[in-house]
Amino acid sequence: MASRYWVVSLPVQSSASTLWNNLQDQISKHSFDTPLYRFNIPNLRVGTLDSLLALSDDLLKSNTFIEGVSHKIRRQIEELERVSGLETNALTVDGVPVRVAEYNNVRGQLNAINRKQSGSLAVRDLSNLVKPEDIITSEHLVTLLAVVPKYSQKDWLSSYETLTTYVVPRSSKKLYEDNEYALYTVTLFGRVADNFRTSARERGFQVRDFEYSPEAQESRKQELEKLVQDQDMLRSSLLQWCYASYGEVFSSWMHFCAVRVFAESILRYGLPPSFLACVLSPSVKGEKKVRSILEGTYWKTEDEGGAMAGLGGDTDAHPYVSFTINIA
Repeated sequence: MASRYWVVSLPVQSSASTLWNNLQDQISKHSFDTPLYRFNIPNLRVGTLDSLLALSDDLLKSNTFIEGVSHKIRRQIEELERVSGLETNALTVDGVPVRVAEYNNVRGQLNAINRKQSGSLAVRDLSNLVKPEDIITSEHLVTLLAVVPKYSQKDWLSSYETLTTYVVPRSSKKLYEDNEYALYTVTLFGRVADNFRTSARERGFQVRDFEYSPEAQESRKQELEKLVQDQDMLRSSLLQWCYASYGEVFSSWMHFCAVRVFAESILRYGLPPSFLACVLSPSVKGEKKVRSILEGTYWKTEDEGGAMAGLGGDTDAHPYVSFTINIA
């Protein structure tokens, strides 16, 4: 669950340390469950008012973008850890980041194969359900596989021999059953197979197209094993890349927040830069009280020295600079 943090700044008229100590005392006294951190902002070069206004707008857009990238990488890490477990060793990228699309492509192929192997008998791959001894193939005889609704099994057993001519009596055997269907074999002369399919379909039975091939089955098995290996390798590489990238992106995000609070504080309080920046994470029930403390501190500072009515921050909602970030 994401935590909401407030990034705020208050004007300083005398001592930033005194203001910080007073704010700590007020927060701990009236809202003891609110974490409070001082945000050390370096003095940056200040250009013209127009350039500062443009920078403020650009920072807001860039901050939103990099916050989104940070959350996306975090969600990718959570998904990869969920399916592979947490990597406890120090990870390196070796300068070769893996594209997410490559991992998603392999995962998509595996999901498609798994759906075929675990879905309904009406659509799933039957090769792993059929043994060589279940199939009779000769010059004249063939074995068909019929998918029968569970509630129609008695009907199938009593009627399959009469769906067409030249059906081998008592040749039907149940191979598998799921929640909806049962899979039966039936042996008959090859020249009446099409007639059997038509009659079976009219009775609500589905004859699946199937050709038993040990070579094809072995090829599919090897393909599946290779995809599993590729997925594990790509997942490991992608997880390493995400671990390395998340720290860099998160640090950049915090840098954007620092520059943003500096720019907005200059616009709000004026020059020279003299303000206290901090980060708070109040509980929902404590938000109203914390806002009251911050506003009281702001108005007290203004009464002491006069804060310049400027342009930065959320001035419609609060008289001091304030914006919210969400960190998981």
